[in-house]
Amino acid sequence: MALPAEDRRVVIYWRPGCMFCQRLRGALGRQGRGAQWINIWQDDEAAAFVRSVNGGNEVVPTVVIDDVPHTNPDPALVKTALAA
Repeated sequence: MALPAEDRRVVIYWRPGCMFCQRLRGALGRQGRGAQWINIWQDDEAAAFVRSVNGGNEVVPTVVIDDVPHTNPDPALVKTALAA
């Protein structure tokens, strides 16, 4: 993760074609721009991280809020974190 921890309060791991990722992005709207979005198909370290917190599976979206991973969270949780 290129950004220092204080600059990445909300990190969203996603991949193209994931309908759950599209649902989250749509629900967040413009507010989603406040998150750091990482495509796990373009970042091997990101994919490894997602596997490490999801029992070896590349389940997306995996959202890290204040260093706590959430697998396919309710968009309301992510919105609240982005608004803080």
